[in-house]
Amino acid sequence: MIRVLVVDDSLTVRKHLIEVIAREPDLHVVGEAADGRRAVELAASLRPDVITLDIVMPDMSGVAATEQIMAHHPTPILIVSSSFNRGNVFDTYDALSAGAVDVLDKSAVDDSDWDERFVSALRLVARIKVITHPRGRLGELGRPRKPSGQLDPASPRIATPRPDGRAIEVVAIGASTGGPSALSTVLAAMRAPFPLPMLLILHIDARFAVAFGDWLASQTRHVVRIAEDGDPIVGGRVLLAPPGAHLAVANRRVCLSSAPPRNHCRPSVDVLFESVAVEYGATAAAAILTGMGRDGAAGMLAIRRAGGVTLGQNEATSIIYGMPREAMMCGAVERELPLSAIGPTLDALHSGRRP
Repeated sequence: MIRVLVVDDSLTVRKHLIEVIAREPDLHVVGEAADGRRAVELAASLRPDVITLDIVMPDMSGVAATEQIMAHHPTPILIVSSSFNRGNVFDTYDALSAGAVDVLDKSAVDDSDWDERFVSALRLVARIKVITHPRGRLGELGRPRKPSGQLDPASPRIATPRPDGRAIEVVAIGASTGGPSALSTVLAAMRAPFPLPMLLILHIDARFAVAFGDWLASQTRHVVRIAEDGDPIVGGRVLLAPPGAHLAVANRRVCLSSAPPRNHCRPSVDVLFESVAVEYGATAAAAILTGMGRDGAAGMLAIRRAGGVTLGQNEATSIIYGMPREAMMCGAVERELPLSAIGPTLDALHSGRRP
């Protein structure tokens, strides 16, 4: 039996979530709360298996509640929110960075399949083995500092020498569940502006994806923006796949498409990686991070077969060791690393040092 704590300041929303959960024989509501402070108290006393948590609440916000719960009583948290202004979406990413596992758009609660998606997300999140995040114990010291100063908007594409005489010309990274925090960790460890172009795929609810580039830029020192069709692939900035579109490369430019999903995903990591393998071959570097499913494994194998550098996040540091595991099992990963080592390893490619 999966024990659920439901937290939302709206009585109507709470009752709906509780009714949905009550219909499932393997789910049981052990408590409910209307504010973050009460959520922290109930998380400590009830020790639920999973928590549904709104972001905008009175007394204590969802971000602060996440920080306190993950610091003192680590529990898998599913953010269920319908706040989409820039500040609230940033708060959602801050909660994910503080240890929440995933996010679901509750504004679509009237959709015919929403209840099913909610229950599936609950079951998935409840299975995650979360770890202690000390941010709530450290206060402001535990929060990432916002970078200051102006960034160089772009720099020319630079071919970086490798010991074998070839050059790394592009870095591609794919992530899914747990990806916001993982991508922030990787990019923060890399020099900025980074001389090589970086292309990112993140699987996340489309309503939350639009502002992710701005949030990622605020957490790191990189220029991050949503890719547009025809964008040149140049160094000094990070291009993020837009929600609902595949991102590929051809003739050193971005190609967006609405082709059918791959591995139930659009954007798909496989689509990007396979195009990078064709376009850049041995001059490509790729990393596959935490996430559910197998998206990215085939594409990463194509990059490795072409002679490129391929890195995978290890199981111990992955929120979900699904995508990296699939890539490892098919022989696509040249080197498996803890999350903290992936950024420095990619950064070292600028100096021509192969992992």
